[in-house]
This record gives sequence, C-alpha cells and structure tokens, in this order.
Amino acid sequence: MEEKLRSPFLTRYVQERAISPLRIGDEVQFVGMAPEVECGREMFAEMPWEHKRTLAVPLAQLEVIDADEETRQAVEDGNDWVETGYGI
Repeated sequence: MEEKLRSPFLTRYVQERAISPLRIGDEVQFVGMAPEVECGREMFAEMPWEHKRTLAVPLAQLEVIDADEETRQAVEDGNDWVETGYGI
C-alpha cells in the first residue's frame, strides 16, 4: 500500500479516540506510514508533531482532503481491509 501513497498529503481527523491529542476537524499532513512494528492491529499514519517528531494515528481516523486519486483509493482500500477483519 505504501508504494501507492504519494506523500505528503492533507487529511482531516474525523474519528475521536481518548488516546489521541487531536480533535475532530483538525487538519494534519500525512508524511508516511508508521513502522511495521507499530501496525500490529491497524495501520498507523505518521504526521509532523511537536519538536520535530512525528505522531502516529490510525489511518482509519483520517479523511483524505487533498491527494491524487491513487493515494485516495489506497487509503480507502487499506481502511476497508482492516475493517473487514483481515488485520495487518
């Protein structure tokens, strides 16, 4: 999937979780997928965060705002794959 993502691209945080510092409606830039070790049960997207670090949030919590069609489709396919229970 990562080969089909043309990063960076703009996303919007759309699904709140207690463990996330983001708020519904926050716009965040996707810069890459989190390392495989972090993606045991779901896919995590990385975004720039405080002090030149990255923050990883589940890709399913993000809505693509501005990306090419291949990237948009890859994100949708990845989320569908996880939702159907196939896991990573």
